[in-house]
Amino acid sequence: MINKTVQTIDLAVAGVKDDDTIMVSGFGEAGAPSLLMEAIINQGARNLTVISNNAGEAYHGLAKLISVGRVNKVICSFPTAAKKAVVKDLYAAGSLKLEIVPQGTLSERIRASGAGIGGFYTPTSFGTQLGEGKETRRFNGKDYVFEYPLHADFAFIRAKKADRWGNLTYDKSARNFGPSMAMAGKTTVVQVDEIVELGKLDPEAIVTPGIFVDRVIQLDAPGYIS
Repeated sequence: MINKTVQTIDLAVAGVKDDDTIMVSGFGEAGAPSLLMEAIINQGARNLTVISNNAGEAYHGLAKLISVGRVNKVICSFPTAAKKAVVKDLYAAGSLKLEIVPQGTLSERIRASGAGIGGFYTPTSFGTQLGEGKETRRFNGKDYVFEYPLHADFAFIRAKKADRWGNLTYDKSARNFGPSMAMAGKTTVVQVDEIVELGKLDPEAIVTPGIFVDRVIQLDAPGYIS
């Protein structure tokens, strides 16, 4: 019997090792698996590389993981937010490596990983500091930069509902990077609001099929945006 649900948060984050690369879903706080990030702090993994749209919010979840010194490098589009300056401060102190990627390029690099694509050309960042040192080509009179896919040992995402097979539905824009990260991670762990019986999810509403999911845990996360 296929059952991808786990009963404890410790089991959900088991296996994350020092020096691992992790993807973390979320657009601001929407769709962020904040309780899983708190669990990684307790689990103890260090020197992590984080791939995320932004580097967390306030002082919980991903932002807290970074603040307590567990992260060596962040690959993201928006490293700072109005509620915090931790990434800015750590980067200025030389304690954190930072790679800024335009948001559309970040999304496509993640998608390329899950799709098994070796890379792609994009005009975004050509002629800017973000494109320096990268392979370029001209197509039909327009210049492009070559970008490589982003791979991860673990993808931590948040969804609205799941069944025990790992099929997922999302809550509107809280979907954001979740589906593509689920495909890109070697191990995908999902924080969900509700686990339902098989057959209760409308097949037409399922966005991420369970084949891309390894672990599901239902967590009550008051105060967070789903």
